Amino acid sequence: MASSGSLQALTAAQVTQLEAAFRLLQAGKAGDALAIAHRLAAEATRAPDALQLLAMCYAETGQTGEADRAFLRALEFAPTNPLLLVNYAAMLRKFGRREEAVAAFRRAVEAAPKFAKAWIDLGLTALELGRTQQALVALARAVELQPDSALAWHALGNVHRANGEIEASEGAFRKAVALAPDYGSAWVNLGVVLRLLGRPDQAITCFERAGRAGYVGAELSDVLAGALLDNGRLGDALEEARRLTRDYPDFVPGHVTLAHLLWEYGPALADDSAIATFRAAVQSQPHNHGLRMAFARFLLAARLAEDALAQIRTLQVQAPSPQLAALEANTLEILGRTEQAGALYAQVFGASGRGDPAFLNAYTRHLLRAGEWSAAAERATEATQIDPFNQEAWAYLGTAWRLLDDSREYWLCDYERLIGLVEIEPPAGFAGELDFLDALKSTLEPLHQAKREPVQQSLRGGSQTPGRLFGRPDPVITAARSSLLQAVERWLAMLPADNSHPFLMRKTQCVQVSGSWSVKLWSSGNHVNHIHSQGWISSAFYVSLPPSVASQSAAGGSAGYIQFGQPPHELGLELPPRRVIRPEPGRLALFPSYMWHGTVPFEDEQPRVTIAFDMTPLAG
Repeated sequence: MASSGSLQALTAAQVTQLEAAFRLLQAGKAGDALAIAHRLAAEATRAPDALQLLAMCYAETGQTGEADRAFLRALEFAPTNPLLLVNYAAMLRKFGRREEAVAAFRRAVEAAPKFAKAWIDLGLTALELGRTQQALVALARAVELQPDSALAWHALGNVHRANGEIEASEGAFRKAVALAPDYGSAWVNLGVVLRLLGRPDQAITCFERAGRAGYVGAELSDVLAGALLDNGRLGDALEEARRLTRDYPDFVPGHVTLAHLLWEYGPALADDSAIATFRAAVQSQPHNHGLRMAFARFLLAARLAEDALAQIRTLQVQAPSPQLAALEANTLEILGRTEQAGALYAQVFGASGRGDPAFLNAYTRHLLRAGEWSAAAERATEATQIDPFNQEAWAYLGTAWRLLDDSREYWLCDYERLIGLVEIEPPAGFAGELDFLDALKSTLEPLHQAKREPVQQSLRGGSQTPGRLFGRPDPVITAARSSLLQAVERWLAMLPADNSHPFLMRKTQCVQVSGSWSVKLWSSGNHVNHIHSQGWISSAFYVSLPPSVASQSAAGGSAGYIQFGQPPHELGLELPPRRVIRPEPGRLALFPSYMWHGTVPFEDEQPRVTIAFDMTPLAG
């Protein structure tokens, strides 16, 4: 590598040319800038600034190989020039070479520890790679160096959100919009986290501010439709979703949003308006692969597997892929065509499936249904090794162990110790438990506007509240959340720590809620057996029970009860539940999120009303 003494200084005339070329580059005239850069680089072969200009012009005109060589040549003469390193890293990031970009950004911050832009770009690139801890360190340093940078605060908010630190994310986004009131994307992201916090009214205000700041696009319309629904403005939400699909017909999430709204809240359920509307969109865009894929997945969730298979096979003809083959295998499995499914699963597994926990989980499902229990345990074990907190993988592994008569099933599930039915303390301000439960039921009732269950949930014959329940600006819900979390902390304190156990190893006295909702089951309704893939602890709090369930004795049956340890019916295993619990109003059931659980159908004119929420450990 050349030493710094071999640098070549530019003459005054060359500096003038350099500046003119940069102006052309900034004006979008990369071809004209490249002509000047060629001349300068030929005249000043050892000038880093001239070589950097040439590299940037090459990059802008798509000549990535030439750009790479020019940047590396410039770095031979100025290996610790932070601006040169940042520009090189920016090019690497632009062209998808993020690992190399992170390395170059790191060299930049080592050369110039107070270079805030380098810290910001390092954090953003690390976030794109999923390295949230590295991103958090970099962006915390950026806001420390440049506390008036709205960009840095916005980036920090995105990292906190990726980490599940929603309250911290809100604070960072609020700082960004305070510094830059017209920062449209920051307003959008603030609205998104406020919706996650259960404050849809505030989220709507943020989305409106984003629009006034000039932010337009399908994403804004999509999140606005969701917030309108959460806020109880069903008509406005449907209108916004219809406008979204009309104005942005290529935007796949918009069609998904509209389909879900029509499924749960549509005016004519018998006409299957959700399916018909989605199908019409696909037929109008026959080569929109993403749209057809989304439709196929929606059909599967709606339990229309034959129709889904036809869509998947159309996609396979248009653009075959291992991902489509795996989806076809899953669909064949649902249809009971186990032998065909097995051949496809084995093909994908051999070609590319070993490193993907989602595929391994799907393959495990097939193996369980096919009676290949040892192989199922092997695939599920592989999934847990790749992703130790994968709740679905642990659920399948526990089932495989049960079928193999392996005592590790009880080590994993421990149906007595790891399932709790906990009393909660009625919040202050209520005369007692009955007064509190009556107030809570009255508060929840107006939120249940859906005409049927969400398409992708375990619920059958009932409704679920939209969005996040906890965080809504209602004093009864706020009081309920506080009392419920206190009960969770008391229950956790009674559990042992065990660093070898996938549930107990995460034990902490502080939890954060990752999702919250209320369910109203109607007569004949139930929850099919399922797990919660995004949780660590899951729950069911009994607000109101129908008389037939509340008065039922253990000897009289189990209608409306919650059951644990029974795998989903579609696996065809016909295993009985390991534990069945009689629900009681004012009691909170707690259990690991990977544990199979469901409810027994009941017959009664009165509904069964619950609150459910998932939790994950809160660090620190």
